[in-house]
Amino acid sequence: MEGTQTNERIGSPRRAPSQQRSRERVERMLAAASALIAEQGSDAMRMGEVAERAGVSIGSLYQFFPDKRAIVWALAERYTVEGQACISAALKDVRDAEGLGQAFSELVDIYYGLFLAEPVMRDIWSGTQADKALRQLELADSRANAEFLIAVLNRLRPDADPVALDTTAFLVWQMGEAAMRLAISVDRQEGDRLVAAYKRMALRELLAE
Repeated sequence: MEGTQTNERIGSPRRAPSQQRSRERVERMLAAASALIAEQGSDAMRMGEVAERAGVSIGSLYQFFPDKRAIVWALAERYTVEGQACISAALKDVRDAEGLGQAFSELVDIYYGLFLAEPVMRDIWSGTQADKALRQLELADSRANAEFLIAVLNRLRPDADPVALDTTAFLVWQMGEAAMRLAISVDRQEGDRLVAAYKRMALRELLAE
């Protein structure tokens, strides 16, 4: 039976680096892969190209990443961890509706800016629908981000139905992922309008009494 644990095992690197030299080598591999994806997309990237650009043997690359999919997974996990840290920091001290509106709006702008600036992020997340493991990672990321938002909503609306708050927070974050993908698939002016519309819609729901 195929489950989340199976997907994670398939997608994750073969082994984690334990020594400083190995960690530095893995960083070079990921940097090389990121550059290649930015240039030509993940579909066209080849393991031999990654090894050559990173200055490592193909055998060394396979020690840590059994296939191209594992590299993409590792990059996706990295962006996920960095994003969650940013969201947690932005929301942890929010205590009122005005603060939530400002923090949420700024987070959306930051995320949109990253999608525009980082071809790797665009390439990774455009493939989530076709890759079940990446789709699970995206859903887990949305749920984790929703928890940060739920903590704020509980402070603002302590008497609200907790199930309703959970549903709203999760849906807002998941819709945000979809909104970003849509915004970067059209021209910049329309993308800006779509992001602004998403912020207005999301905040109306988040700040509803």
